[in-house]
Amino acid sequence: MKSHTINFALLALLLFLFFGAASGAAENRNIVTTTGMITDIVQRIAGKSLNVTGLMGAGVDPHLYKPTRSDIAKLSSADAVFYNGLLLEGKMTDTLQRIAASGRRVYAVTEKISPDSLLHPEEFSGHPDPHVWMDPMLWLETLPVITQHLSEIYPSQKEEFKTNSALLAEELRKLHDYAEQMLHSIPAESRILITAHDAFHYFGKRYALVVRGIQGLSTESEAGVRDIESLVSMIVERKISAVFVESTVSQRNIQALIEGAQSKGHSLTIGGELFSDAMGKPGTYEGTYIGMIDHNVTTIARSLGGEAPKRGMNGKLSPQFVK
Repeated sequence: MKSHTINFALLALLLFLFFGAASGAAENRNIVTTTGMITDIVQRIAGKSLNVTGLMGAGVDPHLYKPTRSDIAKLSSADAVFYNGLLLEGKMTDTLQRIAASGRRVYAVTEKISPDSLLHPEEFSGHPDPHVWMDPMLWLETLPVITQHLSEIYPSQKEEFKTNSALLAEELRKLHDYAEQMLHSIPAESRILITAHDAFHYFGKRYALVVRGIQGLSTESEAGVRDIESLVSMIVERKISAVFVESTVSQRNIQALIEGAQSKGHSLTIGGELFSDAMGKPGTYEGTYIGMIDHNVTTIARSLGGEAPKRGMNGKLSPQFVK
């Protein structure tokens, strides 16, 4: 009897050590990402076996974000770091370069996007517009980059990553099809998207919308009085009925537009809040990349006279966001 008790205890100890070690290994499989849009797609491809930690949450502006000491510790100890690149994370550039120089794996998810696909607005001094996620078909091109690098780090899970990536790619194509159908229903004279800052040029190019942002490509630039007056004149002349605020940008300049239009006898309203540089709150549909774009597409289409289902592509849009 005593022998059986000892054997059982030994077996229990061995099982504990085995599964404890496996659990510890899983806990140490850490990936760090910058923006929420990157966090979401990396997590979708990685599955549940990796810990994916995003540094920037809902409402955080990546143009202005500065890494904390805690962030630097996470970045320095991660198996890999995925960031947007194209100077989106402008105030993190030095930190990311130092970590890469130390031998850590640091990858820009945009590294394989063709230069011919990038926009180079004059106001950005010839540098590419970094807001590529606004075009689902362009964002699709980041999936192979993430899949390849994860497969190099964790080769035993290569097939899992490949499968997850293929499933996500199909969802992005469906999202694009929905966006194309809904946005093309907007009348020709109303196909003008006015937002708080210039984050929607890729979106506009893909879906044939004229885009005007009050601020420049970076939220650090300030809109001058002349810019506001010019936009007000265009709004009145073209009888634009709605403009849009953004979750990461002050509404001050949008309010100036509304007041300017009113002073000229033109009624202008806020068509809704769009997600530009950050997604919605974690745990919500809008807190996913697909939910974010679905929300934007549905909100824009409905506000500019197009046709779109009130709850979006999948019927999942949160009621508080829907008009």
